[in-house]
Amino acid sequence: MSAAHNAVAPEDARAVDPVTVAVIQGALENIAVEMGYRLMRMSYSSIIRESEDFGAGLVDASGRGLAESAQSTPLQSGPIPGYVRGITRLLAERGEEVHPGDVIMHNDAYSGASHGPDVAFMVPVFHRDRLVAWAGTTAHHLDIGALTPGSCGIVDAIDAYAEGLQFRAIKVYERGHRVRPVWQILRDNIRVSDLVVGDMEAQIAAARIGARRFEALVDRYGIETLQRACEAAMDHAERLMRQAIARLPDGEYTATTHIDGYADSEDPSRRELPLVATVRVRGDEMEVDLTGTASQVPDAPINMPLVGTVDIAIWLTIRSVLLDTAVHGHIPVNDGLTRPIRIVAPRGCLANPIFPAPTIARFCPGNQLADTVMKALAQAAPRQVSAGIGNLKVIAFSGLRDEKHWVHMEIFEGSYGGRHGRDGMDAVDTLYANTRNNPIEDIESHLPLRVSRYELREDVCGAGKWRGGLGSIREFEYLDDGGASVEGEGHCFAPWGFDAGGDGKPARLRLRAGGAPLDLPSKVPHMRIARGSRFECAGPAGGGYGPPLERDPARVLDDVLDGIISVATAERDYGVVIGTEGAVDAEATRALRAARGG
Repeated sequence: MSAAHNAVAPEDARAVDPVTVAVIQGALENIAVEMGYRLMRMSYSSIIRESEDFGAGLVDASGRGLAESAQSTPLQSGPIPGYVRGITRLLAERGEEVHPGDVIMHNDAYSGASHGPDVAFMVPVFHRDRLVAWAGTTAHHLDIGALTPGSCGIVDAIDAYAEGLQFRAIKVYERGHRVRPVWQILRDNIRVSDLVVGDMEAQIAAARIGARRFEALVDRYGIETLQRACEAAMDHAERLMRQAIARLPDGEYTATTHIDGYADSEDPSRRELPLVATVRVRGDEMEVDLTGTASQVPDAPINMPLVGTVDIAIWLTIRSVLLDTAVHGHIPVNDGLTRPIRIVAPRGCLANPIFPAPTIARFCPGNQLADTVMKALAQAAPRQVSAGIGNLKVIAFSGLRDEKHWVHMEIFEGSYGGRHGRDGMDAVDTLYANTRNNPIEDIESHLPLRVSRYELREDVCGAGKWRGGLGSIREFEYLDDGGASVEGEGHCFAPWGFDAGGDGKPARLRLRAGGAPLDLPSKVPHMRIARGSRFECAGPAGGGYGPPLERDPARVLDDVLDGIISVATAERDYGVVIGTEGAVDAEATRALRAARGG
């Protein structure tokens, strides 16, 4: 399992013609995409089938990413190389070897995994008794045996052991034979085990398909040509990233944002915590330094694994900003993109916690970290960024029916800030999330829940030449007694405006249980919910980009007619006067804007 036998000299990599390199890279990408679609179609739970909270990818024997499924979540596909490196290290420490027919399960957040509920199943690929690659899938599972139902909303775990079952490079198939005791442990210790185990088996089937497709590619081109083509593809991706970095002005760019943390805590070390990112550009290389970020919270799970969450948040943000596919076309996603980027994170901070600090609720802090890197890059590449994003929220709904648990995880959309030339996107998952919402029909046909309201949130977007995006409002009613826990961010801090754009609006969460509505913080440990109670979740609105007085009055009018903003907001924020006939009063607008310096 040594990386040495995979090393290919640079001159050998150049010996493969560019057409063959492109064809092989395309084939690898198609394999990863097929794995992803197979997993999505075979899965049981809506978090994978509908929300697409999964990943699929191919990794070489030394742990370098070759391709990932483009339609899946970056936070799932991106960490797969880290999973492989963690598995390789753990197996070596235990003196275990990998054989054809093995399938390895892994979710160790301190050995490459994103967090505990994102369980990977990795299938080794052999050629003539030599390990040449891995095909793997990851997916977020409904339950992982934590202290309360669900695998999101676990916001009160005191250490890694309280977060659920830990799988550290565990063989679930060995030389093709099912390791039955492991599967029995899973069934005996996980709620909704039929769904979870079914999803795990779907992951294995999809990974095995990827392994077979990779073997067929080896048979077609030969292992030497295939490996040289992979080296050339990674070198090409590295050149693209270096060229993009070199276009930035050299310098040091620092930004700070904050997470709510535990806003209702009396302990100041648990609330309103800073995230600091300093981006240093030197020629064609970049360093992202997180020094200044708050210290880890040792007994609360909002810490972010450095490998699996922090690195993916940083790489994804830089790639999206500097190599936007709308400008550069298709960009191969492999190990080469990460080579020019160095990450510095002080040990013991939120972005590099020390075991056994819990990490299961790292999702929203990691998304905010990506937003912080975006804010820093805005100083170097102002026309390539968005203003502040509206962060996300996850509610784990749960209950008992006929002595069996039901669990549902709902990811509530955020929104993007305005961008140069474009308004922010409304009601979407942001940055490294990229999941989809669950169709109401699917929710109501499987669960004792009714979606009684679903609409865009009005009159809240950050004002700007290009306005911020809108969050959504969704209301869930319990048809039976049940419970819920909440994991979120963005209740205390509004998404930032950029270049004189206005800030957006924070999120809001309310519980209606017969009396006056109860406003809840962004993190709520598991609580019992009575039948008839309703959760009302209002998503945040993104920040504005550019001076609001420079927004085209016709676009302001369109927003008024669409119900996005009110007539009063048009006048107050944009200096646009809407007459009684429902049209822009051009003369009054010019006078008002001139009086305000527009």
